[in-house]
Amino acid sequence: MSVHNQVKRVSVPQLVAYKGQQKIAALTAYTAPFARLLDDALDMILIGDSTAMVGYGLPNTLSITVDQLASHAAAVVRSTSHACIIVDMPFGSYQESPQQAFANAARMLAASGADGIKMEGGMAMAETTRFLVERGVPVLAHVGLMPQYVNTMGGFKAQGMTDESAERILRDAVAHEQAGAFAVVLEGVAESLGRRITETLAVPTIGIGASPACDGQILVTEDILGLSGDRIPKFAKQFADVGAMVRSAAERYAADVKGGDFPGLEHCFGVKR
Repeated sequence: MSVHNQVKRVSVPQLVAYKGQQKIAALTAYTAPFARLLDDALDMILIGDSTAMVGYGLPNTLSITVDQLASHAAAVVRSTSHACIIVDMPFGSYQESPQQAFANAARMLAASGADGIKMEGGMAMAETTRFLVERGVPVLAHVGLMPQYVNTMGGFKAQGMTDESAERILRDAVAHEQAGAFAVVLEGVAESLGRRITETLAVPTIGIGASPACDGQILVTEDILGLSGDRIPKFAKQFADVGAMVRSAAERYAADVKGGDFPGLEHCFGVKR
């Protein structure tokens, strides 16, 4: 009689323990097929609010809802068994109060089965991070360039380029660490700042357009596969041109159909009349 060991997911405490030991490899996913393909290679999968732009063609991340992200997260959880699954808290679902944040985070995790949530915001949101963590919700903080703050930041611009702004972002990251965040995403910050924050914090930093000194990196999967059209960030290395493959397959399929080259029931199932 053989005994099979059940493969366990990477846990939030495991991610924390990677600090100084190994880099954290993370990507986004919002559908079951992509999640299945990515799972074994990654430490963490994020169902990001970038789903609004990548999955729904919206101009920014601001209009996606808790219910939408929870549905996508549930699909990702059902389709994976290895990576730690984290889901974004969408704009407007946590900023009003810590109580609002907990209600929506609890709803999100209960509906999806995800392992934790990600939340954007500086020092002002550290109290909310503490409130959630004390009530059993693992929090991945997100500072620097914060897409949900695009209107107040004046667009998607690099952050921490002056001494004053760099100090502010460092304080933001430290505040979330002290509040109990298990890691901090650093997006769009100067390389020197990303390195400094990584050296300062005892929890992992996960960069996106930050510094290779960060404890890991997260990117939007479609950006590295050539599926994001013309809006691919400069920091997203393209590892394959899946978009070209899909276009080619669609064109070949359409040519077959227009030429009458497609099977009927008899060919597929051996059905005869």
